[in-house]
This record gives sequence, C-alpha cells and structure tokens, in this order.
Amino acid sequence: MLNTITAGAIALSSLGAPGAGWHSAPPPAENMVIEVVSANGSGCPNNTAEVSVSPDNKAFTVAYSQFIAQVGPLAKPTDYRRQCQLSLNVHVPEGFTYAVASADYRGYARLEKGATASETAFYYFQGERHTTRIRHDFKGFMDEDWQRSDRVEAGSMSYLPCGEKRYLNVNTELKVNAGTSPKGTTSFMTMDSTDGNLETIYRVSWMKCPQ
Repeated sequence: MLNTITAGAIALSSLGAPGAGWHSAPPPAENMVIEVVSANGSGCPNNTAEVSVSPDNKAFTVAYSQFIAQVGPLAKPTDYRRQCQLSLNVHVPEGFTYAVASADYRGYARLEKGATASETAFYYFQGERHTTRIRHDFKGFMDEDWQRSDRVEAGSMSYLPCGEKRYLNVNTELKVNAGTSPKGTTSFMTMDSTDGNLETIYRVSWMKCPQ
C-alpha cells in the first residue's frame, strides 16, 4: 500500500559528510513526512509493501507479504531472485538533515545441503552515482528464522546536503541457488515474520544544518 507517513526515519545515504558548523542532534520535535512514491519489483507486487514509522522519529518499518525466492521442481526459472525497490520522497524538518545508522532484516529460510542464498540491500539517492551495497550470505542445510543487520560506523555516515530534494531509493534483493543440493528438492528464502509480514527497520542519525 502506497501512502504518506509521518514521524519517521530514513535509510542509508551516500552523499557527502557534514563539514564545519554541523553537529549531531536528537530527533526534531516536528514530524518528518515520508511519501512513498512507488514500490516496485517481484518481491512486492500489487502494492504488497506497507511502510510505517515510529513515533520517536528514529525508525521506519517496511512490511512485505509476498517476498520469497525459491528453486526446485515447482519453481519458475525466475523465482530464484526477488527484489523490491522503494522510492521515498522525504520531507525533512527545516534545519535538519539525516543519515542512516543501521538496518535490520529478518525472515525464514529452508536451504537443502549444498544450496546457498543471499540477502542484499542497495541504498542511494536519486541522481547519485555512488550506491551503498551490503550483502549477507547463507549456506544449507538451514531450516530456521534468520536475521541480519547492516551497520554504518559513525565516521562513515553520509548526510543529505541541507536543502536538497531527492528521492531516496532502497532496493532489497533475495537470491537462492540450488548449488549441489539433491535434484528434485526445494530450497527457499523469505522476508517475513510469523504473521506473514516482513519487518525491515531503518534507524537514522540526525544532524542540524549550519546556521
């Protein structure tokens, strides 16, 4: 469901680090507004991605209901890969900017022995050449819930320049490879929780712009 949300946070940025006159700050009292411009991809078809934000301006959550990659006798050739790209129009309170501090991903995987899988996230602002890419790998045998976290060191955080108006793009991808697993078996990986919704949580670092 595409919607407009308030009081949120944002995802990893890839723009320049703050210079003189900048200083870290607690979340602003005024709500940030995030407009979900689009959610597209095989992992979030037909408006199956929902976005909500925390009331403390520190995180937002993306919930998916049809994000599963699989290989096996009943899988289509294209089912081994699933991805979803969110384009977000972020309205930052005046005098502030932001960078992402972390992102948490979780789901469930059943991988036969010899099969492999990966979860990869790409973060970038509209018009930027540089893309932040973080990948996590998995090996079978595996039949359990999984959780992985992307972390950005304080000295490596990049902040959107004050006054810039650009969409933030978050592209998440799952891949499964049968590898040397026995023929006729199925391996799969999902991004979902026990109630059928994935919760991917993005946390941000706030910065006050120079006066």
